Amino acid sequence: MKKLLVCLAVSTVLFTGCSFMQKTGIIEVNGTVITQADFDKEMDKNLDKSFLRNFGGSKNVLKSEENPMYAVFKEKITNELIIKTLLDQEIKKRGITATKEDVKKELQTVIDKVGSKEELNRILKERNISNEQFTNDLKTQVKIRKLVDSEEKTEVTDAEAKDYYNKHIKEFTHGEQVRASHILISANFLEILRAIKEKKPEIAPDELNTEVDKIMAEQKVKAEKILAEVKKNPANFEKIAAQKSDDKASAARGGDLGFFPKETMVKEFANEAFSMKPDTISDLVQTSFGYHIIKVTDRMEAGTSPYVKVKENLKYYLETQKQLAVLKKLTTRLMKDADIKYIDKSYDPAQVLKTTTTTNENDKK
Repeated sequence: MKKLLVCLAVSTVLFTGCSFMQKTGIIEVNGTVITQADFDKEMDKNLDKSFLRNFGGSKNVLKSEENPMYAVFKEKITNELIIKTLLDQEIKKRGITATKEDVKKELQTVIDKVGSKEELNRILKERNISNEQFTNDLKTQVKIRKLVDSEEKTEVTDAEAKDYYNKHIKEFTHGEQVRASHILISANFLEILRAIKEKKPEIAPDELNTEVDKIMAEQKVKAEKILAEVKKNPANFEKIAAQKSDDKASAARGGDLGFFPKETMVKEFANEAFSMKPDTISDLVQTSFGYHIIKVTDRMEAGTSPYVKVKENLKYYLETQKQLAVLKKLTTRLMKDADIKYIDKSYDPAQVLKTTTTTNENDKK
Protein backbone atom coordinates (compact mmCIF):
# COMPACT_ATOMS: atom_id res chain seq x y z
CA MET A 1 0.00 0.00 0.00
CA LYS A 2 2.93 2.35 0.75
CA LYS A 3 4.18 2.01 -2.83
CA LEU A 4 0.74 2.98 -4.09
CA LEU A 5 0.66 6.10 -1.95
CA VAL A 6 4.08 7.13 -3.21
CA CYS A 7 2.90 6.85 -6.80
CA LEU A 8 -0.12 9.01 -6.07
CA ALA A 9 2.13 11.94 -5.25
CA VAL A 10 2.46 14.66 -7.89
CA SER A 11 5.23 13.43 -10.21
CA THR A 12 6.71 15.89 -12.70
CA VAL A 13 9.86 15.95 -14.80
CA LEU A 14 11.39 19.39 -14.34
CA PHE A 15 12.96 20.90 -17.43
CA THR A 16 15.48 23.72 -17.14
CA GLY A 17 14.64 26.71 -19.30
CA CYS A 18 16.78 29.43 -20.82
CA SER A 19 18.98 31.48 -18.53
CA PHE A 20 20.37 35.00 -18.74
CA MET A 21 23.21 33.92 -16.46
CA GLN A 22 26.65 32.79 -17.55
CA LYS A 23 26.46 30.99 -20.92
CA THR A 24 29.68 28.99 -20.65
CA GLY A 25 29.19 25.57 -22.24
CA ILE A 26 30.12 22.58 -20.12
CA ILE A 27 28.62 19.63 -22.06
CA GLU A 28 27.49 19.14 -25.66
CA VAL A 29 24.83 16.52 -26.42
CA ASN A 30 24.27 15.79 -30.13
CA GLY A 31 25.15 19.41 -30.86
CA THR A 32 23.03 20.90 -28.07
CA VAL A 33 25.06 22.78 -25.45
CA ILE A 34 24.34 22.54 -21.74
CA THR A 35 25.62 25.70 -20.06
CA GLN A 36 27.10 26.36 -16.66
CA ALA A 37 24.01 28.45 -15.94
CA ASP A 38 21.77 25.45 -16.70
CA PHE A 39 23.77 23.33 -14.28
CA ASP A 40 23.90 25.96 -11.52
CA LYS A 41 20.16 26.55 -11.70
CA GLU A 42 19.41 22.82 -11.47
CA MET A 43 21.95 22.37 -8.67
CA ASP A 44 20.33 25.08 -6.55
CA LYS A 45 16.88 23.62 -7.21
CA ASN A 46 17.98 20.15 -6.10
CA LEU A 47 19.77 21.39 -2.99
CA ASP A 48 16.74 23.44 -1.95
CA LYS A 49 14.43 20.43 -2.34
CA SER A 50 16.72 18.00 -0.51
CA PHE A 51 17.24 17.43 3.22
CA LEU A 52 19.93 20.12 2.99
CA ARG A 53 17.20 22.77 2.89
CA ASN A 54 17.10 22.40 6.68
CA PHE A 55 20.69 23.70 6.74
CA GLY A 56 20.13 26.65 4.42
CA GLY A 57 20.02 24.74 1.13
CA SER A 58 21.88 26.18 -1.84
CA LYS A 59 22.88 29.30 0.10
CA ASN A 60 24.98 27.46 2.67
CA VAL A 61 26.30 24.40 0.80
CA LEU A 62 30.00 24.52 -0.12
CA LYS A 63 29.93 24.14 -3.92
CA SER A 64 33.32 22.56 -4.31
CA GLU A 65 34.74 19.15 -5.19
CA GLU A 66 36.16 19.15 -1.66
CA ASN A 67 32.59 18.69 -0.39
CA PRO A 68 31.62 15.00 -0.91
CA MET A 69 27.91 15.85 -0.79
CA TYR A 70 28.32 18.40 -3.58
CA ALA A 71 30.15 15.79 -5.68
CA VAL A 72 27.23 13.38 -5.31
CA PHE A 73 24.73 16.04 -6.41
CA LYS A 74 27.00 17.08 -9.27
CA GLU A 75 27.10 13.59 -10.76
CA LYS A 76 23.33 13.18 -10.38
CA ILE A 77 22.47 16.53 -11.95
CA THR A 78 24.94 16.12 -14.81
CA ASN A 79 23.30 12.82 -15.74
CA GLU A 80 19.78 14.26 -15.43
CA LEU A 81 20.62 17.25 -17.65
CA ILE A 82 22.02 14.97 -20.33
CA ILE A 83 18.93 12.75 -20.23
CA LYS A 84 16.67 15.80 -20.26
CA THR A 85 18.45 17.09 -23.37
CA LEU A 86 18.19 13.72 -25.11
CA LEU A 87 14.47 13.46 -24.34
CA ASP A 88 13.94 17.05 -25.52
CA GLN A 89 15.61 16.17 -28.80
CA GLU A 90 13.59 12.97 -29.23
CA ILE A 91 10.32 14.78 -28.47
CA LYS A 92 11.13 17.41 -31.09
CA LYS A 93 12.22 14.74 -33.58
CA ARG A 94 8.87 12.93 -33.24
CA GLY A 95 6.84 16.16 -33.42
CA ILE A 96 5.27 15.65 -30.00
CA THR A 97 3.43 18.63 -28.49
CA ALA A 98 1.23 19.40 -25.49
CA THR A 99 -2.02 21.23 -26.27
CA LYS A 100 -3.97 23.39 -23.82
CA GLU A 101 -6.57 20.62 -23.62
CA ASP A 102 -3.82 18.09 -22.79
CA VAL A 103 -2.53 20.27 -19.96
CA LYS A 104 -6.06 20.92 -18.65
CA LYS A 105 -6.73 17.18 -18.55
CA GLU A 106 -3.40 16.50 -16.83
CA LEU A 107 -4.15 19.19 -14.25
CA GLN A 108 -7.53 17.62 -13.49
CA THR A 109 -5.85 14.22 -13.03
CA VAL A 110 -3.47 15.72 -10.46
CA ILE A 111 -6.35 17.50 -8.66
CA ASP A 112 -8.27 14.21 -8.49
CA LYS A 113 -5.26 12.45 -6.99
CA VAL A 114 -4.56 15.02 -4.25
CA GLY A 115 -8.25 15.58 -3.46
CA SER A 116 -9.02 19.16 -4.45
CA LYS A 117 -7.72 22.28 -6.15
CA GLU A 118 -7.23 23.89 -2.74
CA GLU A 119 -5.08 20.97 -1.58
CA LEU A 120 -2.97 21.20 -4.75
CA ASN A 121 -2.43 24.93 -4.19
CA ARG A 122 -1.39 24.18 -0.61
CA ILE A 123 1.15 21.59 -1.77
CA LEU A 124 2.59 23.94 -4.41
CA LYS A 125 2.88 26.76 -1.87
CA GLU A 126 4.53 24.44 0.66
CA ARG A 127 7.10 23.36 -1.96
CA ASN A 128 7.60 26.90 -3.24
CA ILE A 129 6.48 26.03 -6.78
CA SER A 130 4.85 28.83 -8.79
CA ASN A 131 1.76 28.24 -10.93
CA GLU A 132 3.80 29.08 -14.04
CA GLN A 133 6.46 26.53 -13.15
CA PHE A 134 3.85 23.88 -12.37
CA THR A 135 2.08 24.50 -15.69
CA ASN A 136 5.38 24.06 -17.51
CA ASP A 137 5.97 20.85 -15.55
CA LEU A 138 2.55 19.57 -16.63
CA LYS A 139 3.36 20.31 -20.29
CA THR A 140 6.57 18.35 -19.92
CA GLN A 141 4.75 15.48 -18.24
CA VAL A 142 2.24 15.32 -21.10
CA LYS A 143 5.01 15.23 -23.70
CA ILE A 144 6.95 12.56 -21.79
CA ARG A 145 3.82 10.40 -21.56
CA LYS A 146 3.16 10.81 -25.30
CA LEU A 147 6.78 9.89 -25.98
CA VAL A 148 6.42 6.73 -23.88
CA ASP A 149 3.13 5.84 -25.62
CA SER A 150 4.81 6.21 -29.01
CA GLU A 151 7.36 3.62 -27.86
CA GLU A 152 5.05 1.08 -26.24
CA LYS A 153 1.49 0.95 -24.91
CA THR A 154 1.37 0.89 -21.10
CA GLU A 155 -2.35 0.46 -20.43
CA VAL A 156 -3.12 -1.84 -17.49
CA THR A 157 -6.11 -4.20 -17.76
CA ASP A 158 -8.50 -5.08 -14.95
CA ALA A 159 -7.16 -8.64 -15.10
CA GLU A 160 -3.56 -7.46 -14.57
CA ALA A 161 -4.59 -5.29 -11.63
CA LYS A 162 -6.60 -8.10 -10.00
CA ASP A 163 -3.71 -10.54 -10.51
CA TYR A 164 -1.29 -8.11 -8.81
CA TYR A 165 -3.74 -7.60 -5.94
CA ASN A 166 -4.07 -11.35 -5.35
CA LYS A 167 -0.32 -11.94 -5.44
CA HIS A 168 0.54 -8.98 -3.18
CA ILE A 169 -2.36 -9.05 -0.75
CA LYS A 170 -0.10 -8.13 2.17
CA GLU A 171 0.49 -4.70 0.61
CA PHE A 172 -3.19 -3.94 1.11
CA THR A 173 -3.45 -4.91 4.76
CA HIS A 174 -3.36 -2.29 7.48
CA GLY A 175 -3.52 -2.02 11.24
CA GLU A 176 -6.06 0.04 13.18
CA GLN A 177 -6.06 3.68 12.07
CA VAL A 178 -7.56 6.90 13.31
CA ARG A 179 -8.47 10.01 11.40
CA ALA A 180 -7.91 13.13 13.45
CA SER A 181 -7.51 16.87 13.22
CA HIS A 182 -5.51 19.04 15.59
CA ILE A 183 -4.70 22.58 16.61
CA LEU A 184 -1.06 23.05 17.57
CA ILE A 185 0.22 25.82 19.81
CA SER A 186 4.00 25.61 19.44
CA ALA A 187 6.06 25.19 22.62
CA ASN A 188 9.23 23.39 21.65
CA PHE A 189 11.73 23.77 24.48
CA LEU A 190 14.84 23.47 22.28
CA GLU A 191 13.53 25.86 19.61
CA ILE A 192 12.68 28.47 22.23
CA LEU A 193 16.10 28.01 23.84
CA ARG A 194 17.86 28.39 20.50
CA ALA A 195 15.87 31.49 19.55
CA ILE A 196 16.71 33.24 22.82
CA LYS A 197 20.42 32.39 22.55
CA GLU A 198 20.54 33.75 19.00
CA LYS A 199 19.14 37.07 20.22
CA LYS A 200 21.20 37.12 23.44
CA PRO A 201 24.43 35.12 22.93
CA GLU A 202 25.85 36.23 26.29
CA ILE A 203 22.77 35.43 28.36
CA ALA A 204 23.46 33.78 31.74
CA PRO A 205 22.13 30.21 32.28
CA ASP A 206 19.73 31.23 35.07
CA GLU A 207 18.29 34.07 33.02
CA LEU A 208 18.00 31.78 29.99
CA ASN A 209 16.01 29.20 31.93
CA THR A 210 13.74 31.90 33.32
CA GLU A 211 12.97 33.25 29.84
CA VAL A 212 12.32 29.77 28.44
CA ASP A 213 9.94 28.96 31.31
CA LYS A 214 8.15 32.26 30.78
CA ILE A 215 7.56 31.63 27.06
CA MET A 216 6.47 28.03 27.69
CA ALA A 217 3.95 29.27 30.27
CA GLU A 218 2.66 31.97 27.90
CA GLN A 219 2.12 29.38 25.17
CA LYS A 220 0.21 27.15 27.58
CA VAL A 221 -2.08 30.04 28.56
CA LYS A 222 -2.64 30.73 24.85
CA ALA A 223 -3.49 27.05 24.28
CA GLU A 224 -5.94 27.01 27.18
CA LYS A 225 -7.78 30.03 25.77
CA ILE A 226 -8.06 28.39 22.35
CA LEU A 227 -9.25 25.13 23.97
CA ALA A 228 -11.97 27.05 25.81
CA GLU A 229 -13.03 28.64 22.52
CA VAL A 230 -13.20 25.20 20.84
CA LYS A 231 -15.12 23.60 23.72
CA LYS A 232 -17.63 26.46 23.66
CA ASN A 233 -18.41 25.87 19.99
CA PRO A 234 -17.04 22.50 18.70
CA ALA A 235 -18.60 23.11 15.27
CA ASN A 236 -16.02 25.86 14.71
CA PHE A 237 -13.02 23.53 15.23
CA GLU A 238 -11.93 23.59 11.56
CA LYS A 239 -12.29 27.37 11.34
CA ILE A 240 -10.30 27.92 14.54
CA ALA A 241 -7.61 25.47 13.39
CA ALA A 242 -7.26 27.32 10.08
CA GLN A 243 -6.86 30.64 11.88
CA LYS A 244 -4.82 29.76 14.98
CA SER A 245 -2.92 26.48 14.59
CA ASP A 246 0.87 26.76 14.34
CA ASP A 247 0.91 23.65 12.13
CA LYS A 248 0.30 25.60 8.93
CA ALA A 249 0.28 22.54 6.67
CA SER A 250 -2.69 20.93 8.44
CA ALA A 251 -4.24 24.32 9.26
CA ALA A 252 -4.88 24.81 5.54
CA ARG A 253 -7.11 21.70 5.79
CA GLY A 254 -8.89 22.75 8.97
CA GLY A 255 -6.38 20.81 11.05
CA ASP A 256 -7.03 17.51 9.25
CA LEU A 257 -4.17 14.97 9.49
CA GLY A 258 -5.96 12.22 7.58
CA PHE A 259 -5.87 8.56 8.64
CA PHE A 260 -2.73 7.37 10.41
CA PRO A 261 -1.54 4.27 12.32
CA LYS A 262 -0.53 4.66 15.94
CA GLU A 263 3.21 4.22 15.39
CA THR A 264 3.51 7.23 13.06
CA MET A 265 2.72 9.80 15.74
CA VAL A 266 4.59 10.83 18.88
CA LYS A 267 3.58 8.69 21.87
CA GLU A 268 1.54 11.27 23.82
CA PHE A 269 -0.45 12.33 20.75
CA ALA A 270 -1.06 8.75 19.55
CA ASN A 271 -2.15 7.47 22.96
CA GLU A 272 -4.73 10.22 23.31
CA ALA A 273 -6.04 9.99 19.72
CA PHE A 274 -6.45 6.20 19.82
CA SER A 275 -8.29 6.38 23.16
CA MET A 276 -10.93 8.77 21.77
CA LYS A 277 -14.24 8.12 20.02
CA PRO A 278 -15.17 9.82 16.72
CA ASP A 279 -16.53 13.38 16.98
CA THR A 280 -14.92 14.03 20.36
CA ILE A 281 -12.38 16.69 21.34
CA SER A 282 -9.48 16.23 23.74
CA ASP A 283 -8.16 18.42 26.51
CA LEU A 284 -4.65 19.83 26.01
CA VAL A 285 -2.07 17.19 25.04
CA GLN A 286 1.56 18.18 25.48
CA THR A 287 4.29 16.76 23.25
CA SER A 288 7.78 17.92 22.33
CA PHE A 289 6.14 20.09 19.64
CA GLY A 290 3.90 21.98 22.06
CA TYR A 291 0.23 21.81 23.04
CA HIS A 292 -2.32 19.98 20.89
CA ILE A 293 -6.10 20.05 20.82
CA ILE A 294 -7.18 16.85 19.08
CA LYS A 295 -10.45 16.07 17.34
CA VAL A 296 -11.00 12.47 16.23
CA THR A 297 -13.25 12.32 13.18
CA ASP A 298 -13.16 8.64 12.17
CA ARG A 299 -11.66 5.23 12.96
CA MET A 300 -10.67 2.31 10.75
CA GLU A 301 -10.36 -1.19 12.13
CA ALA A 302 -7.40 -3.37 11.16
CA GLY A 303 -8.03 -5.38 7.99
CA THR A 304 -7.49 -5.66 4.25
CA SER A 305 -8.67 -3.03 1.78
CA PRO A 306 -11.03 -4.72 -0.72
CA TYR A 307 -9.98 -4.84 -4.37
CA VAL A 308 -12.88 -2.69 -5.53
CA LYS A 309 -11.71 0.12 -3.21
CA VAL A 310 -8.07 0.13 -4.40
CA LYS A 311 -8.65 -0.86 -8.04
CA GLU A 312 -8.24 2.57 -9.67
CA ASN A 313 -5.24 3.56 -7.56
CA LEU A 314 -3.65 0.18 -8.22
CA LYS A 315 -4.10 0.50 -11.99
CA TYR A 316 -2.56 3.97 -11.83
CA TYR A 317 0.40 2.60 -9.90
CA LEU A 318 0.97 -0.32 -12.28
CA GLU A 319 0.66 1.92 -15.33
CA THR A 320 3.22 4.29 -13.82
CA GLN A 321 5.61 1.37 -13.30
CA LYS A 322 5.21 0.31 -16.94
CA GLN A 323 5.85 3.88 -18.13
CA LEU A 324 9.00 4.16 -16.03
CA ALA A 325 10.30 0.86 -17.42
CA VAL A 326 9.70 1.99 -21.03
CA LEU A 327 11.31 5.36 -20.33
CA LYS A 328 14.35 3.68 -18.80
CA LYS A 329 14.83 1.49 -21.89
CA LEU A 330 14.44 4.50 -24.16
CA THR A 331 16.93 6.68 -22.27
CA THR A 332 19.44 3.81 -22.14
CA ARG A 333 19.24 3.51 -25.94
CA LEU A 334 19.49 7.25 -26.48
CA MET A 335 22.52 7.47 -24.17
CA LYS A 336 24.22 4.63 -26.03
CA ASP A 337 23.74 6.30 -29.43
CA ALA A 338 24.40 9.88 -28.28
CA ASP A 339 27.42 11.98 -29.19
CA ILE A 340 28.32 13.46 -25.82
CA LYS A 341 31.29 15.84 -25.51
CA TYR A 342 32.44 17.13 -22.13
CA ILE A 343 33.65 20.66 -22.84
CA ASP A 344 34.51 21.03 -19.18
CA LYS A 345 36.34 17.80 -18.31
CA SER A 346 35.40 18.05 -14.63
CA TYR A 347 31.88 16.90 -15.63
CA ASP A 348 33.16 13.82 -17.47
CA PRO A 349 32.41 10.67 -15.39
CA ALA A 350 35.50 8.97 -16.84
CA GLN A 351 37.69 11.89 -15.76
CA VAL A 352 36.12 11.92 -12.29
CA LEU A 353 36.72 8.17 -11.93
CA LYS A 354 40.34 8.60 -13.08
CA THR A 355 40.91 11.42 -10.58
CA THR A 356 39.34 9.42 -7.75
CA THR A 357 41.45 6.35 -8.55
CA THR A 358 44.66 8.42 -8.64
CA THR A 359 43.79 10.08 -5.33
CA ASN A 360 43.17 6.69 -3.70
CA GLU A 361 46.49 5.31 -4.99
CA ASN A 362 48.35 8.36 -3.66
CA ASP A 363 46.66 7.94 -0.29
CA LYS A 364 47.94 4.34 -0.07
CA LYS A 365 51.48 5.53 -0.72
